[in-house]
Amino acid sequence: MNLPHRLDRTVVIQAAPQTVFSFFTDNDRWASWWGTGSTIEPRTGGRVYIRHPNGIESSGEVVEVHPPQRIVFTYGFNSGNPMPPGSSLVTIRLESAGEGTRLDLRHDFAEPAVRDEHIQGWRYQLSVFGNVVADLVNAGASDLVDAWFAAWSETNPAAREAKLAAIATADVMFRDRFGLLDGLVDLVPHIGATQRFMPDMRLERRGDVRHCQGMVLADWVARAGDGRERGSGTNVFMLRGGRIASATGFWGPQRAPTSE
Repeated sequence: MNLPHRLDRTVVIQAAPQTVFSFFTDNDRWASWWGTGSTIEPRTGGRVYIRHPNGIESSGEVVEVHPPQRIVFTYGFNSGNPMPPGSSLVTIRLESAGEGTRLDLRHDFAEPAVRDEHIQGWRYQLSVFGNVVADLVNAGASDLVDAWFAAWSETNPAAREAKLAAIATADVMFRDRFGLLDGLVDLVPHIGATQRFMPDMRLERRGDVRHCQGMVLADWVARAGDGRERGSGTNVFMLRGGRIASATGFWGPQRAPTSE
């Protein structure tokens, strides 16, 4: 094939290379970011089939597969517009990037106009890809959030530290109107201090969490020992490696309880 025109795009996915690569080899995971019914045979000569949500079909053939670093396949549209099956070449390379994975995409084309039509397509498709991988890695986000809120009611310092260490990174950052903290060594005693001024207060998640690319939004309510609501708000959590790396709290329109 004479493919003198290329498109390059690089994204970083917050997951291990083995996990990221599985979305190019497992049919269910492949379909999760292309469309229901899409399939891939992860072997040289294997069929690549994509059924886009709008019903348009694409297909190709696996040229190379080297888990979990590289996969190469041909690509085109079954309708022949803007290019027939097998008339372009997609190369995916993965390498570790800290706790995540750098994904380098190269797509080679015969015609520059066809290349240009795919720039936004890959910008969109890799964004979808990043989200489905993040959804898998952070499938336990709700449990992390619930455990975080529960730790704020733990009165025993050692038990509180153990609970937080199980769900948060050692250097976890916490920010709200009353906290500017870095690390569990700072957070554990800070929670103890809040319990002195807000005894018997407990935090509860309200509704489902919202998750995107490792960032989680969770609404909460603060209740007094008698069950009365004393305040509410939203926390923004950043997840890293399946743990909470930072939490930023926002109180709602109610005035936050103080020590006065």
